[in-house]
Amino acid sequence: MTRDAQTFDLDSPKLPKWVDDNAFSSGGYPHSHAFDEREFADLLVRLQIELVKLQSWAITRGERIVILFEGRDGAGKGSVIGAFRQYMNPRRTRVVALPKPSTSEVGQWYFQRYVAHMPTSGEIVMFDRSWYNRAGVERVMGFCTPEQTEMFLKEAPRFEAMLVGEGLKLIKFYIEVGREMQLARFWERRHNPLKTWKISDIDTAAVDRFDDYGRARDRMLETTHTDAAPWTVVLGNDKRRLKLNAIRHVLQLFDYEGKDRKVIGEIDAKVLGHGPGFLVNGKH
Repeated sequence: MTRDAQTFDLDSPKLPKWVDDNAFSSGGYPHSHAFDEREFADLLVRLQIELVKLQSWAITRGERIVILFEGRDGAGKGSVIGAFRQYMNPRRTRVVALPKPSTSEVGQWYFQRYVAHMPTSGEIVMFDRSWYNRAGVERVMGFCTPEQTEMFLKEAPRFEAMLVGEGLKLIKFYIEVGREMQLARFWERRHNPLKTWKISDIDTAAVDRFDDYGRARDRMLETTHTDAAPWTVVLGNDKRRLKLNAIRHVLQLFDYEGKDRKVIGEIDAKVLGHGPGFLVNGKH
């Protein structure tokens, strides 16, 4: 990084050159250029056909699948969720993106409002942020106390073990994005009239709190990466690679009818790994 992010101005009419020049490689991203667009489009459709097969199998067997997506603002959570759900049966697929808790919900057991959104038989639920808000944005922005965060980090593995023990399939993604890439995406949200609805006060505050979010991420991954509910970490600077590898990971987890392993292909181990060690070893 060539400059302090605090010098970054979201309202600048032009994206600063130091951000533009360093965005793709930020955070030590292991590829030098974006995945080829035409190849991506072809591979994505093939993988989405496999997702349709997976969902049909899940409906027939009565499987309950939860896929949660965590990561910094601007990491690409919404984009990859869109790729997952594009051709899935909308009656059997739900995306949950909860607003701030109501006064009533604040007084409840923390996990209670998330339990209400768990899938029924034959359903897939994707969380665009989840109960891990308490370990991330709530912690960094001071929306909860340090004691509440620590209690959450102790309770989350027990909560997830209970879900898995009940037969629910739980898949946890953490999407990591480099600092300059995050700034570039924030700038795009501010200036693209099709995306201005995405920018929020939380995004603006995140500009100066990248390192705080990094420390919160590390603590979260270290304490909640378990055998019952492991974390899968994906680097998100290139959204094409992000989508392909996240979908491949999910498809590899299930032995559904008609599975085409050749179509699914291999995971890019430079982009997707498991647990806190992936970020440490890759120096991301």
